[in-house]
Parts: sequence; structure tokens; C-alpha cells
Amino acid sequence: MKNFVFISPNFPDTYWRFCRELKNNGFNVLGIGDCEYFNLTDDLRSSLTEYYKVSSLENYDEVFAAVAFFTFRYGKIDWLESNNEYWLERDARLRTDFNICTGFKTKDMPKVKYKSKMKACYKKAGVKVARYCLAKGVKTCKKFIAEVGYPVIVKPDNGVGANDTHRINSDEELEAFFKNKLPVTYIMEEFIQAEVNSYDAIVNSKGEPIFETGNVTPLSLMDVVTQNGTSLFYILNEPFDDVRDAGRRTLKAFGVKSRFVHFEFFRLTCDQPIGKKGEVVALEVNMRPSGGISPDMMNYANSTDVYKIWADMIAYDSTLTGTGAKYYCAFAGRREGRDYVYSEQDIRDKFGSELKMIGRVPKALSGAMGDFMYIANFSSKERLDDFYAEIAEERKW
Repeated sequence: MKNFVFISPNFPDTYWRFCRELKNNGFNVLGIGDCEYFNLTDDLRSSLTEYYKVSSLENYDEVFAAVAFFTFRYGKIDWLESNNEYWLERDARLRTDFNICTGFKTKDMPKVKYKSKMKACYKKAGVKVARYCLAKGVKTCKKFIAEVGYPVIVKPDNGVGANDTHRINSDEELEAFFKNKLPVTYIMEEFIQAEVNSYDAIVNSKGEPIFETGNVTPLSLMDVVTQNGTSLFYILNEPFDDVRDAGRRTLKAFGVKSRFVHFEFFRLTCDQPIGKKGEVVALEVNMRPSGGISPDMMNYANSTDVYKIWADMIAYDSTLTGTGAKYYCAFAGRREGRDYVYSEQDIRDKFGSELKMIGRVPKALSGAMGDFMYIANFSSKERLDDFYAEIAEERKW
């Protein structure tokens, strides 16, 4: 029996389904987390062979000791994964230290974690990238801005999602940024007017996708975070052909194998120095599933089970799990304290048969995804647009 160590299997809370499908495929599923065992859900507990509680997943020595214990108890670890961006480097270090050869190791991290280094692989894939510089100081940045103009985007070179991302519009804002920035390396990029299109795939050991889908984020995620706005994105009923093509080329350029990935691209909304309206341009790669509830949304949109497809890839390097009827699956994340025109009951009354899930967003994800989520399936784009128009409308006093 093969051994799979799953780091932080309780977050997001739907990730127990990855563990269940691994167990169904005959794995010892060995969880490591900082949550008390009795606080794990019944579903997760029943999906794990054993659980090792550490005081903090930030403490590498403790997590190392947990993997060592599982190695002593069950034999060599065949796989180790968290499917979580935050722990990507930790996962790679553990694979390196325990010689686990079924995933990225420490030497692979720069090109998949540092936004500045991703660009070389995107170029290798034949995908355009935004002009950039490392934000080492005001003088360096002003020289770059003289070339591209304001506004510019600044974010940590090694960061997660839209956290600590800034749009800078003037010299005054640039000076203020450098007075208040965190002590990390930032990347500065030219501002691109675009919506975000993603390529999402489960990839086998040959680098071949065995499942593909994609999503669209019509509003800037940075603006959603900084303006505390309603978060909107949706899974497509079919991936865009040009995004799928760019995604597959990106898989090869990054040498992706045996992973669930989420690649982000800009689709230009007007002609700009980087390209023409409608053109697909690189944003960044994420070597893990799209965050939060997205895997469940992929299931709704494709009438399938991506948790099983992923576990089948791990166990068999392929899957017999197919897809069925196709839908647009919409996510809307409302904010507490906003005066929305339509109440939850109004939304239930109008879209009740199409609603799939309503609930609170975990605090750790609420910055980008709102406080309270609505997920719904629609057969047409027109119906999806109607849903978004009503759920996001606020009173204007």
C-alpha cells in the first residue's frame, strides 16, 4: 500500500474529498495539521489512516518530525502534497529532505513561486509578459515608470494571490509605498487593462492534461480587495480555445507533471502597448488548484468530480471519470456592511433552483472572496449576467 502525506487536509474544508478519493484508491492517507483531531470533521477523520497534530505548521522541525514518524510507522512516503499555495515551498523542502520524487523539490521553486522568474518560462511558451522591474528603490522604479508610465502595479515577487498588491498612480504614491512597504522583494509591472482568464488542469506524469477547465474574473481582484467590493468569477462551460492553447504550452514550458494547476492569463480589454484587444497575455502560474471552493464549482460546471480525477491521476496516472452536462458556474461573494438592493431571500426566490451553495467564506479567504458566498449553475451566459447584476447591485443614496 502506498503512503500519501497530506499537509493541512482540513483547509479549505472541502479538501477532505481529496483524502477520501485517495483512500478509495487504496492509499494510506496520512494527515499533518495544527488543528486538534477532535475538531476535524467526521468526513475528514474517516478519510485519514492517521493524523499527526503539530503545534504550528510554520515550525519546520515539527512537520519534519511528523513525516519522519510516518516514515518509521508506514515505510517510505510515496507522495506529499497540500494543494495549497501557502505551503508550496514547505512541501518542496519536505520532498527534498525525504527524497520524495513525485513532485516539485526545492530547486524547482524559484520558477514557480517568483513572479519575476515565471516570465522566462512564459516566454518559452510563446506567451507575452508584462514589462517589469524589481522594485529595489525609488530611483529604479522611476526609471521604469519613465518607460511605461503610470499607473503601475507593485506586489511581492513571492506572494500569494492579490495579497499586498498596490496600484500606484503618482510619484507621491510611489514615495508613500516605499515608506510603508514590508521588508520583502517586490516586483513592479506595467498596468494592463484586462479581465483574468484561467487555465485549470489536472496533469499526469507525462505532462498531459486529463481534465481541463477555466474561469473568468471580470473585475480586477486587486480592486475587489482594496475597495472591499463584491467578488465575482465564474467557471466556463467550455475553456476558451486560445487560453487552452496557451495553457498547454505553459504546461510544457514549466515542465509540469502530476499536478492540479491554475494558470492565470490577462485577456486585453482594449489595444495597449503589449497587444491588441482580446489577446491573451501571461499573468502568473499557480501550481495548485484554484483557491477556496473552486474545485466544487468545477464539479458543478462539468457534472464531474475533480477530487476523484486528481486521486485517479495520483493512483493510476489516468482516469475513467468523465464529464456530463456543461454549465456556467457563478461565484458571488458579498461583503458584510454593504447595502445590497436584493436580499438573500430575493436571490433565493429568483434563482432558487439554480443555486448550488450559500454560506460564509472562511476568514482566511474573505479578503479576495467576500464574506458570504452564493454559487449557482446557469445554462446560458445571459442568465449568469442577470444573476450578477442583481446580486451585486447596491443602493445609491
